[in-house]
Amino acid sequence: MDERRATVMGLGSFGGGAGAVRHLCALGCDVLVTDMAPAEKLTSSLEAIRDLVDSGAVTLRLGEHNVSDFTTCDLLVANPAVKLPWENRFVRAAQAAGVRVTTEIGLVIDALPESCKVVAVTGSSGKSTTSAMIHAGLKSAGVNALLGGNIGGSLLGQDITENATVVLELSSAMLWWLAQPGCTERTRFLDVALITNITPNHVDWHGSVEHYTQSKLNIAQMLKDSGMLLVGPNVDTDHERAQRLELITSLPELATPGAHNRVNASAALAACEALGVDRERTLASIAEFAGLPHRLELVRTHKGVRWYNDSKSTTPEATRLALEALRPARVHLIVGGSDKGVDLAPIADLVRQSAALYCIGQTGETIARLAGIEPVGTLSEAVRLAASNAKEGEAVVLSPGCASFDQFRSFEDRGNQFRDLVHSL
Repeated sequence: MDERRATVMGLGSFGGGAGAVRHLCALGCDVLVTDMAPAEKLTSSLEAIRDLVDSGAVTLRLGEHNVSDFTTCDLLVANPAVKLPWENRFVRAAQAAGVRVTTEIGLVIDALPESCKVVAVTGSSGKSTTSAMIHAGLKSAGVNALLGGNIGGSLLGQDITENATVVLELSSAMLWWLAQPGCTERTRFLDVALITNITPNHVDWHGSVEHYTQSKLNIAQMLKDSGMLLVGPNVDTDHERAQRLELITSLPELATPGAHNRVNASAALAACEALGVDRERTLASIAEFAGLPHRLELVRTHKGVRWYNDSKSTTPEATRLALEALRPARVHLIVGGSDKGVDLAPIADLVRQSAALYCIGQTGETIARLAGIEPVGTLSEAVRLAASNAKEGEAVVLSPGCASFDQFRSFEDRGNQFRDLVHSL
């Protein structure tokens, strides 16, 4: 790596920015971190690099961006959360100045040993659970497997050995960046690519459903010559190495509820087999996989009512799946959040299938209007009302179907606050 002056655009709150900073410093770079957020909103991320800041290896510019920071560096590491990056004036200034532009996931790909096997999972829903199931299955089969990408944290700085298998959850934004010239020095690095499904999402980032869909399909461009593409039934592709995923009907009972998780488990088993691991060696651990935090997580049973935290549900489809997973119980749904520019009618339509719909946040008014009900505004008010209305044998689930950034720092923050509210009943 020839770049010696690096600018990290967006430290963020999920670990990727801090991981990139530490990685660049280890490579001998002079690093400047710039973020539009002030220091008080980046406390945990700043603490993760405090030693580098105190030693002078890292310079901070917070609460603003300065164009010169983007044009006088050798390398720009952009946060994938930056919307419409092809229109962003700071990214464009860097490109015009001949600066190489990449992202944290681009640095990860470049840092992986050539001999590693890599499987990447994307999709509008199910990608986190499927990625974690693949990782669990591989580990139980004795494979040296690591999990990273959009699921959180950073693989940068971890000891990744020559024989490792890396499982990556990749968002549409990550995939758009990886398809851009210069983002990674390795353009074909995937042994297996898996697309769970594609439904409209993240229009606020992409600008259109078509751009979002194409960004998802970009994953096929990253396959090695011997790589395999696994796709769900609704994924429209004619790729020569595409294989359709099928539901494995012989699956045992799963620890994670819902028909959609049987689909996720089937996909995970197919990916493990595509990596050369026998199904019988992975089946038990995938069946026993207890689920991810904030994904249909049983928080508590209180007065006979089960309370579930599904804060990671950020699409209307994910909310529908949560409702179906908990049937035949009558379900009280807490929905709404920040606006990603997608059609909210499918969430509003669930009013006819649920015991009650409690609409919160920025999109709450729109969902409530479409559903013909009144919004409740805040999560605390939704929990209060649901606790008053739900009867023994019923369930209450926070499954927003929307992003969290209107009232919360992240979907984790939203889920954690929900947990606290439920435990305080």
